[in-house]
This record gives sequence, C-alpha cells and structure tokens, in this order.
Amino acid sequence: MIIKKVRGMKTKLISAGCLVASLVVLLAAVVIAPLAAAQSGGNVTGGGATTNKGYGDSFRISPLRTDVTINPGETRKVTIYIQNLNPVPATLKPINNDFIAGNKEDGTPDIILNENEYAPTHSLKRFMAPIPNVAVGPGERKPVEVTISVPSTAQAGGYYGALRFAPALADGSGSVSVTGSVASLILMTVPGDLVENLTLKDFTLQQKGKESKRFSSPKGIKAVVRLQNKGNVHIAPQGGIFVQKGDKVIYQAKINDIKPAGVVLPDSTRKWEIPVKKLGNFGKYKITAVIGYGATNKTINIERTIWIIPTLYIVGAILALIAIIGVIFAITMSLRAYKRRILRGARRR
Repeated sequence: MIIKKVRGMKTKLISAGCLVASLVVLLAAVVIAPLAAAQSGGNVTGGGATTNKGYGDSFRISPLRTDVTINPGETRKVTIYIQNLNPVPATLKPINNDFIAGNKEDGTPDIILNENEYAPTHSLKRFMAPIPNVAVGPGERKPVEVTISVPSTAQAGGYYGALRFAPALADGSGSVSVTGSVASLILMTVPGDLVENLTLKDFTLQQKGKESKRFSSPKGIKAVVRLQNKGNVHIAPQGGIFVQKGDKVIYQAKINDIKPAGVVLPDSTRKWEIPVKKLGNFGKYKITAVIGYGATNKTINIERTIWIIPTLYIVGAILALIAIIGVIFAITMSLRAYKRRILRGARRR
C-alpha cells in the first residue's frame, strides 16, 4: 500500500514538472521571441541602402553603385541621392573614402573609413573634391554632386571610391556621429592601355563547405568558382555551368547573372557559388564551367567529374567483396584438401 502511494506521488510530481516546463516554454515564445525580433533592426530596400540605428538616424542612399568612364584631364560630376527617413531635419556630412576588395571573396567591399588614408593603388579619393555638409528635411530626397577631376597624367585603369553620409554633430566642429552611415560606391575607368587579365584560381565541387570528387548524396552540392584579376581594371565575368550525365546536359545555371553584374577588382580574387541541381542518387557526372569576360570576349573553360555513390552502396560493395574473397578462400582450401586426399589414396596403393 505504501509503495503504491509513493508511486502515485512520483507520478503527480512528474506531471507537475511537465506542466511547469510547458509554461516556461510558452512564456519564452510569447515574451522573448518578440524582443529578439525587435532587436534585429536594419534593412536594405529596393533602390538604396538604409541605416536603421534608432530614432533620428535613418537614411537611404541611391544608387548603391555608379560606373563611370572619365578621360585623363577631364572633370565629371556623379549624382548621388540621400533621403532622410526621419520625421525631423538632419545635417549630414559627406565623406569621401577609398575602398578595396574584402577578404571574404564574396564581393563585399572593404571601405577605408579613415579620412586621412588612401588605398595603396587604384585610389579614387585623390580625385574627389570635398563636399560641404548637406541639410535634409524630414522625408526629403536630395541630390548631391560628386566632382571627380582626373589629372592628365593619370594612368589607364580602374579607380575605386565611396561617398558616405554620416550625421554631423550639432556643435559645428565638423565631427560626425559614429552611430551609423550609408555609402554609395563609385567605380571609375580611365581609358587607355587597359589590361584585362582574369585567371581561374580554382574550380571545385563542395558539399557543406568540403571539397570532394565523390559524394554520398546529391543534396547541397555547389560548384565554387574562384577568379583572380591580374589586370589593372575591374572585370565583370559572366557565364554558366553545365551538368552532364553521359552525353546529355541535365542541368545548367548562370554565373553572375545580376544587374549590375558583380566585378572582380584588380589584384583580388572573387568567388561564386552555384548550386548544382537535378543530380540523381547514383552515377557519374561531368560539370563544365564556361566563363566569358572583357572587351574581346575572352573565355575560360574548365570541367570536373564527380561520382555520387551512397554510403549504403559502398558498404554493400565491401560486404560483397568480402563474401567473394571468402568463397574463393573456401574453394581454394577445399581443392587443397581434395588434392591431399587424392595423394594419400595414391600412396596407399
């Protein structure tokens, strides 16, 4: 009787514990999740970049990128638009910066934020005139002109800069708030002896970030193309990958099929990851990449072969091989035993 009561108490305690745990999970879903969502601010919308660092500090800039060609000795103006998304007026300081290729090889620029520093090569900031502070009313979208003067002695090639806007401090010191800024990239080409030299650094097939020539599953396989620019101007490669099984093309996908097209800056490497689809659960496949670039339509062609063999197939093959070896061994031993019996019988005679 006592044992039954103890068991009943344990059952009630377990039920109560489950009820408390359920209430905790429900509380987390109702309270914590909305708080986490509220703290994940920041967005990028259609025509430009937007900062969202809090009330009084939201602006949108467009276009995000401008491509321009300027001859040596010429001066041109590039128009950038800045919009104040706040319900109060704002004074912004335009800041000229250089940018270089980022380390991630995904096309994300690395803007040199220090106003006193320049890019070691291909600096556009040296040709950009300073811009005075800009007053923007609530909801107002105002054009800002960037004056670029290219010296007559400028070498042919690409030059890369950015115009940033940051909230200016109200004390008139010329300093800026560090709470946030937005930037528009400018890619300038100076005509002349342009060197377009794009090389293939590598072309691999990967799954979950690991390169291989044999995969146990077709899920999540990507073709990774890495291109290196050894020239003096940015290049926008375009092309595609083609997947073949036997002589039949079963899938194809485009590379860098966006507007504006992604570019590879001089002295840098950029990669593209293209999902490979329509692969079966077993078989041999050939993946070919065809990439074109430059004014003279140069091409890069490369192919790789992969196998998709499920682990179960490999285990089955190993077991079959072991079975075959076992059968061969058994037959060999039987033949030897039979031979010994024959020899013993011949000696007795």
